[in-house]
Amino acid sequence: MNKYIEKFIGYLNTEQGVSSHTVRAYERDLQEFSEFTEKKPKDVDNLDVRSFLASLHHKKLKKSSISRKLASVRAFFKYLQREGFIKKNPAKLVSSPKVPKTLPKFLTIDDVFSLMESPVGETFGPTRDKAILELLYSSGLRVSELTSLDIGDLDLKESVIRVKGKGRKERIVPIGSKAMTAIQEYLPERISIRKKSSALILNCRGGRLTQRSVRRILSFYSRMINLKGDFSPHTLRHTFATHLLHEGADLRSIQELLGHSSLSTTQKYTHVDISHLTEVYDKAHPLAKKGKTS
Repeated sequence: MNKYIEKFIGYLNTEQGVSSHTVRAYERDLQEFSEFTEKKPKDVDNLDVRSFLASLHHKKLKKSSISRKLASVRAFFKYLQREGFIKKNPAKLVSSPKVPKTLPKFLTIDDVFSLMESPVGETFGPTRDKAILELLYSSGLRVSELTSLDIGDLDLKESVIRVKGKGRKERIVPIGSKAMTAIQEYLPERISIRKKSSALILNCRGGRLTQRSVRRILSFYSRMINLKGDFSPHTLRHTFATHLLHEGADLRSIQELLGHSSLSTTQKYTHVDISHLTEVYDKAHPLAKKGKTS
């Protein structure tokens, strides 16, 4: 099965424009499935796929992880069927485990202000870190999108940035005034590190900053201001979308800004907004207050 996995991985890299992180996840999942079945793709049936899922349940993997592995197997066999290597997709009718819906975590406005003010100093490190924080919150970028930004993607005159999203899809995203100020303060420091690099966000050696480094930087500042709970670059993306919705932005606009291909992906933020509205109602409505005290 390994040669078919290699073909599929090559297809993802060359034609689908999938991120390297996602490609590695596909490869790990498929290698695990291959080792479990020890069969050629044409000999695999839906019972093999179900048995694989049962083995994952036995290992007590989270339902979300099992669902992702099934999605990898399903996509693999869909590719093989389309290319004519097999006649039917054995994973097509295998149901995914029901994953409980979780609301995206987001920061309060006060927490955002504290976070944005935490990098202090006018040297390369603090100015870069402030630009990173402001860009993630101002434009709702994925961490992979942030690290792949080139200096040519930035339009200072129009206050916008060209973002390379999933599947190599590009979108133009506005940059807020605070983020623009942070970027303009960072750019001279960036040049002092390395003039000729195409990357917008650099590390201290002049190379392109990695996603892991961004996560480490955010973790450092979250601890500095004593943020509670899990915090990641995606938390700022969720915060960006949630705050826009609270301020009256429509879902279609938020979908475009986030680069979601489907509106259903963006709709999870409506649940957050309903929670927010319920909280406001409970605090403000006279009958709600009365109901709590009676």
